[in-house]
Amino acid sequence: MRRPTLDEIRERLAGAFPDADIALRDDSALHAGHAGAAGGAGHFHVRIVSGRFDGLRTVLRHRLVYDAVHDWMPQRIHALAIEALTPTERPDGSSAEA
Repeated sequence: MRRPTLDEIRERLAGAFPDADIALRDDSALHAGHAGAAGGAGHFHVRIVSGRFDGLRTVLRHRLVYDAVHDWMPQRIHALAIEALTPTERPDGSSAEA
């Protein structure tokens, strides 16, 4: 099964977090030869900044992000590294772009 494109993941996350600033990166090439990569599933990194994370612990923030893409795991997404921040936690008030 093919891995999702960055646009597909971004669209899914934007639907779950309409106010979010989202930055995505496909790290699949860094994991060439890895068991998950052999099956076509991707390795991705997301930084998502949303007011929806206010007052939530890290594990709950990550659960919300995983909930948005759970049906793609593990067949299409093998690994998803998550930085889930509130607007006040955003480094130097910049955009989500790393």
